[in-house]
Amino acid sequence: MTMTYAQPLTRRYTRARLAVPALWRQVIRTSDKAEPTMAEPDRSAYTQLEIYDGILAAFERRDEVAAVLRSAGDRPAAVGRLRAEFGLTHLQASTLVDLPLTTECRDRIAHRADELRTALHR
Repeated sequence: MTMTYAQPLTRRYTRARLAVPALWRQVIRTSDKAEPTMAEPDRSAYTQLEIYDGILAAFERRDEVAAVLRSAGDRPAAVGRLRAEFGLTHLQASTLVDLPLTTECRDRIAHRADELRTALHR
């Protein structure tokens, strides 16, 4: 009796590369059925939109945010002060610490937030 073994997947075809986020599967999917079903949207899209909205609100007070970031000693202190002074969530504040406070960055975030709103309200 001879035994055969399954060939290993090459690095190009790993499971992580074949995965498509659920939100984009819903956006791209076209329904050819007579009875369309409404799928539950991916919750991570709502989380992303919440983060984007908080960041866009903080960009309106860019000078105050920059002052808080300069005066904070380290990252946890900066996140804590942003949350306390601007009413941001932990995700929003920690993301804001990593972003450059430029107009280009704000425009990209606003564009992405509009795309997400459009996709979620279909």
